[in-house]
Amino acid sequence: MLFPSEVFLFVFFPVVLVVYYAFLRKTKTLKNIFLLLASLFFYAWGEPIYVFLMIGTILANWFFGILVDSFRDKKTLVRLILALMVLANIGTLGWFKYSAFTVLQINRFLHTSIPVPDVPLPIGISFYTFQAMSYVIDVYRQRGKVQKNPLQVGLYIALFPQLIAGPIVRYETIAEQIVYRVENLQDFTAGVTRFCIGLGKKVLVANNMAVIADNAFGLIINGEFQASAGMAWLGAIAYTLQIFFDFSGYSDMAIGLGQMFGFHFEENFNYPYISKTVSEFWRRWHISMQTWFRDYVYFPLGGSRVSKPRLIVNIFVVWLLTGMWHGANWTFIAWGLMYFVILTFEKLTGFGKKEHWWGHIYTMVLVIIGWVIFRSTGMGNAFLYIKAMFGIGAKGIIDKAVWAYIAQNWIYFVFAIIGCAPILPWIDQKLKDSRIWQAVYAMGVVVCLVVSVSFICNNAYNPFIYFNF
Repeated sequence: MLFPSEVFLFVFFPVVLVVYYAFLRKTKTLKNIFLLLASLFFYAWGEPIYVFLMIGTILANWFFGILVDSFRDKKTLVRLILALMVLANIGTLGWFKYSAFTVLQINRFLHTSIPVPDVPLPIGISFYTFQAMSYVIDVYRQRGKVQKNPLQVGLYIALFPQLIAGPIVRYETIAEQIVYRVENLQDFTAGVTRFCIGLGKKVLVANNMAVIADNAFGLIINGEFQASAGMAWLGAIAYTLQIFFDFSGYSDMAIGLGQMFGFHFEENFNYPYISKTVSEFWRRWHISMQTWFRDYVYFPLGGSRVSKPRLIVNIFVVWLLTGMWHGANWTFIAWGLMYFVILTFEKLTGFGKKEHWWGHIYTMVLVIIGWVIFRSTGMGNAFLYIKAMFGIGAKGIIDKAVWAYIAQNWIYFVFAIIGCAPILPWIDQKLKDSRIWQAVYAMGVVVCLVVSVSFICNNAYNPFIYFNF
């Protein structure tokens, strides 16, 4: 079930709100049970079979949490339990994401003919698996109480706002909120506003950028890019905007929905496209994933307080895993290793801590090239596309199609550029005491909601990039 869909906006979510606030206002336990059941139904709507896999993940990690808490004083035993927990979770994730890919590579390089397993990827498995692991590890680290009731663990892992595309909520951040959260009108109205803004980002900007990007990346035919270098750049820029507004829009909707029910999730994006170094970009992009790898992989490996050779290994492990987390394709691995090289350079030279006047250009060129690799169906197509961006193999410098796309979509590009910088928050901060500004802002949110809903009802193109992960 998609947030920007008629069934969610007009049926599922209104029913959940009415039941939660009209019939369960004074009973936190029943609220939690109801939210868990609603979340399981939400997931089962799109994954009627794999909802049982998620329930199994919940029960297994609830049990691991009980074991870790019970035997924490026995270091050898608790480490064995943690190792089994990691093996069970990563093994399950690896089977669904990498089993077919692994067999294909074995057949390719060893010239074998092993049958390739047909394993559909459950929606959101990368997100809820990481959250499940976070629960057990945070209980071990005593950064949140162990939950004796498996329903509480289920609510943390399966809560529908962040279930299928994040942000990745670590247990320590909401351990207390599961039982002791307080709902209030201020949070609810802030959540509604955040949801409407996220919906506009997704439906009005990301979806329109997706049409341009899909057409541009589809111009690789018979090993050639069948358009100009300008078209290649336009498609790459459109995808760069699409993936940001797609994912940050979903995160905004998730955070807003959480607020409506009293949950406070951490921010997932902080205007990454204003960064002046690649290191800064990754402090601002998909923050929940970066902090997860930092706290559960990078720091346990020793972080940066190690020798330079060991530091390089640590960074390599994190970025190899980051690439693999996104999917079973050499493009994702190459994308992760590209950032390993860049971030290692910035870390060892101190470049990542410096700001240069040309830093924004340097960062965005590398980020855009990275997104081309990320978006491409294979490394061959990625190289063809990147070469076309620099005029190699392209059909000229610019063509009429570029101007046509810009003429038809200029308003979306304007909104996208404005949305990439903290312009509106700055204006809001300066005019927060102005009633006129508050009225204008509220009207803007309402217009955003109405226009977004009209696009949804007209069956506009509505892909979600991070559903694939």
